[in-house]
Amino acid sequence: MRHWRALMVLGTAQFLMVLDTSVMNVSISRLVEDFDTEVTAIQAVITLYALVMAAFMIIGGRFGDIHGRRRLFLSGLVVYGTGSALTALAPTLWVLALGWSVIEGLGAAMVLPAMAALVAESYRGRDRAVAYGVIGGLAGAGIAVGPLLGGWVTTYLTWRLVFAGEVVVVVAVLCCHRVIKESPRTGPAPRLDGIGAVLSAVGLALGVLGVLQSSTWGWVQPRNPPFTVLGFAPTLFVVGAGVAVLSGFVRWERAREAKGADPLVHLSLLRVPPLRSGLLCLLSQNLILLGLFFTIPLYLQVVQGFDAFRTGLRLLPVSITMLVTSLTAARLGRTLGPRRVVRLALLTLAVAIVWLLATIDPVIDDAQFAAAMAVLGVGMGLLASQLGNVVQSSVGEEERSEAGGLQFTSQNLGSALGTALIGSMLIGALAHAFTADVQNNALLSEQTRQQAGVALEAGVTFVPTDQVRSAAQRAGAPPAEVDALTDSYATAQLDGLRAAILATGAITLASFLVTPHLPAAPGRGRPARPASGAPAGVKGDAE
Repeated sequence: MRHWRALMVLGTAQFLMVLDTSVMNVSISRLVEDFDTEVTAIQAVITLYALVMAAFMIIGGRFGDIHGRRRLFLSGLVVYGTGSALTALAPTLWVLALGWSVIEGLGAAMVLPAMAALVAESYRGRDRAVAYGVIGGLAGAGIAVGPLLGGWVTTYLTWRLVFAGEVVVVVAVLCCHRVIKESPRTGPAPRLDGIGAVLSAVGLALGVLGVLQSSTWGWVQPRNPPFTVLGFAPTLFVVGAGVAVLSGFVRWERAREAKGADPLVHLSLLRVPPLRSGLLCLLSQNLILLGLFFTIPLYLQVVQGFDAFRTGLRLLPVSITMLVTSLTAARLGRTLGPRRVVRLALLTLAVAIVWLLATIDPVIDDAQFAAAMAVLGVGMGLLASQLGNVVQSSVGEEERSEAGGLQFTSQNLGSALGTALIGSMLIGALAHAFTADVQNNALLSEQTRQQAGVALEAGVTFVPTDQVRSAAQRAGAPPAEVDALTDSYATAQLDGLRAAILATGAITLASFLVTPHLPAAPGRGRPARPASGAPAGVKGDAE
């Protein structure tokens, strides 16, 4: 048992940082009410959290190489606990964003790459596969506990207690710091590439910001942007600026490697096929999961009118099956090979998403919905059981922190894009369907159509139909037209939800394209990066 003490402490950090994301997702309606804001504002806060982690995860991994992974893990927990305390006390939305999205996000960017590297350093061979299966299981446990615990606390007490409880858990983990061991450093510590750090953070931030704001600004035709570019919405220009900055980052890193200077990340690692495929699968996994975990709670809370606790209960099947599958499926990778397991996972996800699409109706069928969510959890659990070990086993000991940084950058970039992109598609499909139905609805007068058109130009958001009914009544519409507008919006809500879920299905199918380079059989090590930066034939640990 002593052999696994370090894993218990390290895994608690993984559990903690998944927990509060799932709490936020089931608390959307209460947060909107508490801070007197809109769903899109809470979407921005959730996306910012994942974005901060994605932008600074590579930097966090590099700090682990420079200052020591154990030291960075413990320091990151202190930062994370500080952010949790501020979140628990947040009086305004801006303080919530500062405490949760920024400070907690920075703490997580310090903790997670160090945690991944410390797990890889503490365990070898089959034990490492088990350890990463446990880490994936604890992530599943966070997803399992988060909706139910967060839903109950939000409904009957206050969501703030969850973050206050996180402070207590952080203190408890810090008290157990002695069980975490780290091998002494050999050789000089690398230097931080400051310019590369700025370029990577700015590039990622601009790209995700553009995707996030697309629901407000519009993609091409301006909807309600603060400015336009040549008459077009600024969205694609902001995304393009992010791509340009990231291209500059790549050129800068290659130039530093060519000169023998320490880069922020050795881009030659991305030429290791299993590592590259593993990172892309991680990005897809989190994009799908967080996109669904943003969309489905909106369906349950806004359309069905469930409170946070009843929402958590209906998310429980996916949480339980993900937890159980991720804990038990590590051995599948040792018998079938990671590639087959990941493909099986994607096929399972595709089935679950098709099933889930069939359940999006005005009145929920609880049995069908629970079954679809359970199958979704199986697919996610299969992925979680394999990908962490694939990434860490694709590199040598010296690249553990860098691989950890890339691993959690991919995960959190997927999370940020999942919430931003799928949320944008949801709002865009809602606006398109509502606009079309209003214009073609024979029950509406020309005056009501014009008033609705003006309201749509100001921006549409995902709100309960009661709010639409009240707004139409305040505008002086006749009762029959109020009912017609409300029915049109309710139909558009379901169309938007189906479009968003369908998009996650398309991403699932596209993910098959990145699986060919995953390890086909167990026990096959991958080359590590030599000093020259090119992949060599030195074997890593077996998956």
